[in-house]
Amino acid sequence: MALQATRDDASTLVDVIDRILDKGLVINADISVSVAGVELLGVKVRAALASFETAAKYGLEFPSGTNYETAAWQEAKVAKEECPQCGKRVAAEELMNEGCPWCGWISAKAKVKGAQKEKQKIVME
Repeated sequence: MALQATRDDASTLVDVIDRILDKGLVINADISVSVAGVELLGVKVRAALASFETAAKYGLEFPSGTNYETAAWQEAKVAKEECPQCGKRVAAEELMNEGCPWCGWISAKAKVKGAQKEKQKIVME
């Protein structure tokens, strides 16, 4: 019996690259050339392919001299979540407390905060 696909839609090259950068890919290879049981050449390769955000999250080392104070690094340090409505990645704190700036989706927590602010506004008047 053949395995059934778990996804209905076809993945494009952009989807595959986005998934690889989001999850990360590690290649670990040991290559050796031997003649008559004598190793002549040995090569060990360890390579990682990931977005800066993913690499920073998993603690991968970056080249010396990398400036960690740039705006891109500061943005990569912020935890991000995927909006349930539009699928765009937004800072987790912003998504939960304010909602999605892209599509306008509002979390239950943000709705409760908004209702509390409205009650306070009415009481003040």
